[in-house]
Amino acid sequence: MIEGKPKRAPFSPTAWRRLMLATLVMGSLWIYLSRAPLDTLAQENTLEVAMTGFLAPDFTLTALDGSTVQLSSLRGKPVIVNFWATWCPPCRAEMPELEEVWQKYKRGDLMLLGVNQGENAATVNRFKQQIVDFSFPVLLDTRREVGSLYGVRAMPTTFFIDAAGRIQDVKVGGPMDTAMLLDGVNKIVE
Repeated sequence: MIEGKPKRAPFSPTAWRRLMLATLVMGSLWIYLSRAPLDTLAQENTLEVAMTGFLAPDFTLTALDGSTVQLSSLRGKPVIVNFWATWCPPCRAEMPELEEVWQKYKRGDLMLLGVNQGENAATVNRFKQQIVDFSFPVLLDTRREVGSLYGVRAMPTTFFIDAAGRIQDVKVGGPMDTAMLLDGVNKIVE
């Protein structure tokens, strides 16, 4: 039997220690750089978001037609509040279903409010004229304050609020199809 050179380990013990130390330093640096700022953590701990079963936070916004709408003034009728934006493909896709529900239920005192997030009236009007025509009221949340009040993290997000002003269902993401939309409507319409 011929004996050859003994096999060497691919890394020496010193090389392993250096690799482990480099990994530890890089991992610590990654954790430090990717952590949330302290002011954000403090804000998130105090943030109250709208939740199912609780009273919907009140707001007043300007509508696309220039009027103002206050949510609490709509008590006594069920309300759908849909947070959306013109640049959001799922928002665009669910607009026809929202319009269909609006046309079907508006005579029965159901209110549908489309709350546009962060865009001005000219952008929304252009979208309405060129992309998707709809007739339900659109409110402008140009600073996204109402979206923040409701804890909106994804668009579209839709809240189904009963006649007493309590949130009965929340649909996050989309696009909602007719069945999903009617599921939410059935929870708020008597």
